[in-house]
This record gives sequence, structure tokens and C-alpha cells, in this order.
Amino acid sequence: MGANLRKETRFDAIIVGAGACGLMCAAQAGFLGKRTLIIEHNDKPGAKILISGGGRCNYTNLYASAAQFISANEHFCKSAFAQWTVDDTISFFETYGIYGAEKTLGQLFPDGKKAKDVVQMFTDICEQLGQEIWCNTKVTDVVKEGEGFSITYERHGKQHNIYSEKVVIATGGLPIAKLGATDFGMRLARKFGMKIVETSPALVPLTITGKQQGWYEQLSGSSIFCRVWNDKASFDENILFTHWGLSGPAILQISSYWQPGESIFIDLLPDQSITEIIEREQKANGKQLLQNFLAGLFTKKFAEAMGIYLPVNKNLASLTKADIEKINQIIHEFKVTPAGTKGYDKAEVMRGGISTDELSSKTLEAKKIPGLFFGGECVDVTGWLGGYNFQWAWASGFVIAQNI
Repeated sequence: MGANLRKETRFDAIIVGAGACGLMCAAQAGFLGKRTLIIEHNDKPGAKILISGGGRCNYTNLYASAAQFISANEHFCKSAFAQWTVDDTISFFETYGIYGAEKTLGQLFPDGKKAKDVVQMFTDICEQLGQEIWCNTKVTDVVKEGEGFSITYERHGKQHNIYSEKVVIATGGLPIAKLGATDFGMRLARKFGMKIVETSPALVPLTITGKQQGWYEQLSGSSIFCRVWNDKASFDENILFTHWGLSGPAILQISSYWQPGESIFIDLLPDQSITEIIEREQKANGKQLLQNFLAGLFTKKFAEAMGIYLPVNKNLASLTKADIEKINQIIHEFKVTPAGTKGYDKAEVMRGGISTDELSSKTLEAKKIPGLFFGGECVDVTGWLGGYNFQWAWASGFVIAQNI
């Protein structure tokens, strides 16, 4: 069987998954004169790229470095980022007419273009370089066969096999099942005896249940710039109250560092002191009610909701030392113990994945299985919100292309 398959070999590598990593890998392999085939079970390539950034595609971050990534081995991604830098991403996109416009915190979006233009760029490159993309095709198994691999796939209702000396697994993670997310990459890794770091949803909204839920529900739709932190990380961005809990950039960020049962803290007035502001206002406008004072700092709705925690019907002049200490604690150290997350369907990415111990950091090849490569989200490398995960996808795709 292996000999027959070998005669049919038409590609230097088979890439499983036409997401950011797989498309970059095929493009870069093409530049090196290598022929690849991407097998994608969706009906079109780049499904997750197309919905990223609300269809605008935050394709990298000016400040991306290993420091913004979570992994059991925090140094693992450094080699890939040294081989393919943020400047490389920017230059590559500019070569094809996509120029970056910086939004906030280093996030780069295509200037005047959208996510569909990013996917089109890659499909055009693949077409020009003779790289094939088979959509509506599902890889069901990969078996070691001689020097390479036998790949079983389903296409047009029939099962087929194809042989390749190199296989690239770029199947993504578990978030957003309706986009075709599966655990194929991790199942395959397990089959080959590779370790998996426990997975969970990341960059995901947090839920509140029980008696507290009603308080969050009444604030649904309210957004406040805050500092959100725990003992592992801290983020200064907006939070969004919802009828089921908390969302917004700062919450999504901290969720990657949160474990069930833990608490997070919110500073509702970062870089200011509520105590100092109250002391000034007590002298200038002591008759003002605390509720009206808070409404001036936040919103009327938020000030009213604070009534269950604070003496909002007292005027500022009559606040006691204990009152002010309580206000200080609530405003600067608001404690939240989430019940859970909104799960993979609302998560931006997956935390955990194929253990970096199993892969060469320089090539992303499996140490135990020569010729088998893993890149992108299925690997235990999880970035912050804001273009970081795309930078890892581009970098890992580039690195693999150099080594297939």
C-alpha cells in the first residue's frame, strides 16, 4: 500500500486546515517552490479569519512578543517570533496591498479593507503558486506509512487515501463549533502518543449566577473603563455588564488567566483615588448626595445600582470614615467570583492544546514523529486579545513552511 501511495505523491506536504496558519504555510511553501495541498472541511477557506474583528480582521499587534502568550513553556514561541516578526507580517501584507491602521493598544486592522480581503489575498497567492485548496473535504485519519503518512479523507461522499512525506496539522482549536471547530488535531496527537495540556475556553465572557445575577442584569449594556486583575495578570480596558455577567475586552483578557472557583477584582476608577475626590467634593459641595456624585463619575444607572453596596442617599458631608473606606473598597477593589464562562461558542480562542514539550520550537515538527508538524491554535500557545493570536498563526505557518 505504501509503495502505491508513494507513486501517487503530488505534494511536498498535506496541510490539514485552511485557517490562518494553514494558509500562511501554503503561501510560504509556495515561495520556496514547494507544492502543498490544503484540505479544509468547511465550504470555504479562512472561516475564522472572516469573522475576526467583526469582519475587519485585527491581523497583528505592534507590540506582540512572547510576553503576551500563555503556555506551559513561556519561552517556546520565542523562536517562531524571531523567525517571523511583526514587521515581517506588516511587510508581507503591504506587498499585497493591505496596509495596517492602528486602532487601540497596537491593534492593526486592514486600512479600508476587510477580513474577506485577507482571505482573498491568501487564496490568490495559493492559486498563483500552484498550491491547491480542497474545501468540503474531511481528513478522518493520518497513519504513519514508511517514510511518510497515509492520509484518509472523505470527498464528494467517498473515502480516499493520499500519501505525503510531510503533514501539517493546522486545524485550530475548539471555539465556535458552527465554524467547523473540532478536536481533530488533539485526537491525532494523542493517537501518536503526544501529551496534551488541558484545554479550556479563553478570551471568553464570564457568567454570574444566583442572587447576584439580577444586579448585573440591571446594568446590562453599561460599559466602564476599568482595571481588572487577579494574582496572575492585570488589564486596563473596558468591561461590559450583561444580563448573564461580564464581558468586554478587559474581561475577555482576564478570562485566560482565570480558573473556576477563583475571584477577580475590578478597579472601577483606575489611576484616580475616590477618597481624594470625595474629600475635595466634601469641601466644595458637601450637600451633594453620594448617588448624584457617583452618577457624575459613572452613569445614573450605575450610581443607582450601587445602592445595594453603598449609602447612596447620604450627602457627602455626612459620610463617615467607615463609609469612605467602604466606598474606596467597592470602587477600587470590586470583587467578582464568576460561576463560569460562556463556553467555546463565545470564546475567541482555546487555552491549552498540544504540549510544546512534544514539538521542536525551531521547526514545530513533532519530536517523536518526523514529518508531522503542528501550528496555530491547536498548540499550547494562547495569545491576548488584539491580534496576538494571528501573529502566532502567521509565525508558526511560516516556520513550518521552511521545514517541510
